[in-house]
Amino acid sequence: MNFSGSGIFGILARALDAGALRQRVIADNIANSNTPGFKRSGVRFEDKLARALGEGKLPLLTGHPRHIGGADPAAVEPEVVTERHTAMRADGNNVDMEREMVELVMGNLGYRTAAQVLAAKFDGLRYVINGGR
Repeated sequence: MNFSGSGIFGILARALDAGALRQRVIADNIANSNTPGFKRSGVRFEDKLARALGEGKLPLLTGHPRHIGGADPAAVEPEVVTERHTAMRADGNNVDMEREMVELVMGNLGYRTAAQVLAAKFDGLRYVINGGR
């Protein structure tokens, strides 16, 4: 069983990676909230994952990632995107501290949820390995 490859373990691992990256990006935004000309960044992951999963549609069962409809959701990479076309202040900085705090809380909740689901999956495996004890 490959825990870092495709399937739920791979998706959860990518979600944890995206959550950790999101925390670093938000910390960078907050640290530079008073830097003239600084442009905030964000992390795109959930929308890319939803597209890879087919947005609620049942995926086509394939034997190889290059088959039609065979996109591997566990291969989705988080992407850092910089917002260059907005400004919150006259000096060009576009960091909104309220938005960053909301993003921080939402990112923390997402990370904790992925970690709890992953822990539950491993608990289930442990239960099976121990013969139901």
